[in-house]
Amino acid sequence: MTGDKKVVTMTRLRRKALVALFLFTLFIFGTMMGLRTLKPSDGFSDMAPGLDFEGGHPNRRRQPDSKGLTASSPRSQMGNGDTKVVFTRSDREYSIFYDVHIFYYLWYGAPSMDTKYIHWDHVLVPHWDPKIAASHAQGKHLPPEDIAASFYPELGPYSSRDPVVLENHMSQIEEAAAGVVVLSWYPPGVADDHGEPCEDLVPAVLDAAHRHSLKVAFHIQPYKGRTEQTMHDNIRYIIDKYGKHSAFYRFQLSTGRVLPLFYVYDSYLTPSDSWAELLTPKGSHTVRGTPYDGVFVALIVEERHMSDILASGFDGIYTYFASNGFSFGSSHQNWKVIKAFCDTNNLLFIPSVGPGYVDTAVRPWNNHNTRNRVNGRYYETSLQAALSVRPEIVTITSFNQWHEGTQIERAVPKKTATRLYLDYLPNQPEHYLELTRQWAEDFNKEKDKWLM
Repeated sequence: MTGDKKVVTMTRLRRKALVALFLFTLFIFGTMMGLRTLKPSDGFSDMAPGLDFEGGHPNRRRQPDSKGLTASSPRSQMGNGDTKVVFTRSDREYSIFYDVHIFYYLWYGAPSMDTKYIHWDHVLVPHWDPKIAASHAQGKHLPPEDIAASFYPELGPYSSRDPVVLENHMSQIEEAAAGVVVLSWYPPGVADDHGEPCEDLVPAVLDAAHRHSLKVAFHIQPYKGRTEQTMHDNIRYIIDKYGKHSAFYRFQLSTGRVLPLFYVYDSYLTPSDSWAELLTPKGSHTVRGTPYDGVFVALIVEERHMSDILASGFDGIYTYFASNGFSFGSSHQNWKVIKAFCDTNNLLFIPSVGPGYVDTAVRPWNNHNTRNRVNGRYYETSLQAALSVRPEIVTITSFNQWHEGTQIERAVPKKTATRLYLDYLPNQPEHYLELTRQWAEDFNKEKDKWLM
């Protein structure tokens, strides 16, 4: 009998253990299913693989550096350090974010305003290797059916001189919530190799930007004979002529000073010791501490440019190119390294993001650098990569660089006898404007957390 009792007892214990194990398993399963139904609230649930937040404790406020650089809005001159301005139009409220900058081009022309097409008829740039060049088309485009772009603008091949177009553009940028228009700029009488001078349009851009509560910064382009001395003249010209305009963008330093911010494209073409004559306090014709001082941001392409930029006396670094992997600077995987370098050396790091890249309409041999938009997914991945390094400013390449297919301007489907253009389908023409606004809002929500 004693043996039988032991067997019964052991059997009961096994049953209880199995029931307990079953209930525990059921609890774990129920808990996991419950967690799967929770909705992320931080805007980063779909982070690209390998991207993590970086930059220290999330509640630590970024300390001003030795140059006094801190994120700012032009409104901070009135004692408001917020980076957004809110205003009402009709029955809707708009938020404009001055820490989201967007590159803008004025070089387009059309017969209605310019007697001919400009830039829309861009030549097909031959490859530098004659053998490769011989295997690709040559010549130039013939607008309006055949334009130098892989997408077709909703406004058609327009003129930048058309006030209706300009007003439409500022309205679209306002819709995208990008608060600072970074204007591609050449000195008076100077233009790129395929365009014509358009510096006389700057006042109209400033006025139009002001009507939409936008600000304007200057993206100084390379030109023949550009040196630190001519740059000094350019800076004086811009500040003297436009510095008092209400739409002129300024960046506030932690010292309280408010200075213009300039992007300098292809800055690496000028030696660092020459830049130092302009951008360091002891330079022979320095702007530091003068009425023409500013925040100067250099372009990084190669890794070695980081040390050159530091030696030059620049205040920050931007990446510009929208083709991930095209250069060291444009490769998302390198942004943490660049950001760490900038933090160590008291420089601003301003990553540039874009919706995609395709320039084969002007460089038919460059298909390997094409980056498909994937209906907006490429853009979102770029934005995620930028936000992961906690920048103070993000730049967007671009509003309307149609030649390189980086535009977020409205585009429409178009088919001609000889061309089938890319488009934003199945999305609407304003798809990338809407994505930009969404991410600008997310950026500022996250930034508020970083600075707490």
